[in-house]
Amino acid sequence: MPLIALNKKAYHDYEVLETYEAGLVLTGPEVKAIKLGQVNLTSGYVTIDKNEEVWLNNIYVSPYPPAALAQRDYNPKRSRKLLLKKSEISRLVGKTQIKGYTFIPLKIYTKNSLIKIEVGLARGKKKWDKKEEIKKREIEKNIREAMKSRI
Repeated sequence: MPLIALNKKAYHDYEVLETYEAGLVLTGPEVKAIKLGQVNLTSGYVTIDKNEEVWLNNIYVSPYPPAALAQRDYNPKRSRKLLLKKSEISRLVGKTQIKGYTFIPLKIYTKNSLIKIEVGLARGKKKWDKKEEIKKREIEKNIREAMKSRI
């Protein structure tokens, strides 16, 4: 499972409750650009429409230079369809309607030469949550350093 892109900001701004693996509907040049790592997930979000189709919005996939002629009218931030099982979609429809919950992209990776995306059901963190998490990490780091110096 070679990792292509990771959304570090998602883990900082959100508390991830559940994760799901989904396929992506892409064009040929988009596949090549993503496999080169030319993708940005930080401002991305996932929506579910009335037909219970899941869409990935606002992720940036830069144009693939060798396919410039085929991509004249290319929109790098276009909406891309996600492929999930019906049971997962129906479970998510109810959960995303709860106030404060959102559905965000976490990472893109390859699995058996297919491009997969891990999306997560998340709840936004407050400022004090973020500060508390930083303090915990700092304390754990200090403890590890103290243990190393004693050994």
